[in-house]
Amino acid sequence: MQKKILVVDDDPDQREVICSSLKEAGFDIVTATNGIEGLKKARSVSPDLIVLDVMMPEMDGFAVCVTLREDDATASIPILMLTGLCSYISQLTGFESGATDYLVKPFEPEQLVSKVEALLCQPSVSQAEAERRAGALREFSKPSQA
Repeated sequence: MQKKILVVDDDPDQREVICSSLKEAGFDIVTATNGIEGLKKARSVSPDLIVLDVMMPEMDGFAVCVTLREDDATASIPILMLTGLCSYISQLTGFESGATDYLVKPFEPEQLVSKVEALLCQPSVSQAEAERRAGALREFSKPSQA
């Protein structure tokens, strides 16, 4: 049975690249064009994984991620944030909001497929694990005391 991936991105060109890459890899794709639609589809189609953009109208990806993690029906779905925001703070915010992993645009299609496949093979990442990852990222980026 094909794994179902929900792709939430407001940019039609980016959405097409993401969807084509994942379809070629054999995944069943469902799309949403903004955060609110993404939340509704996450609840109605129960995807195996969500690829989530951050910068979207109506509700950004960070808020969507927090909302998904607060809902028992969607709390354990792996979330790959795929965004042009590449700063340390953005990545930290992504993990703190509950993202399972983070990939920066532009990306190579093979890189996306590899991340998705790896996330689907892992056991569910809990909110506690996402917070642990955010803490590790914070710790790693602290300046050393010399």
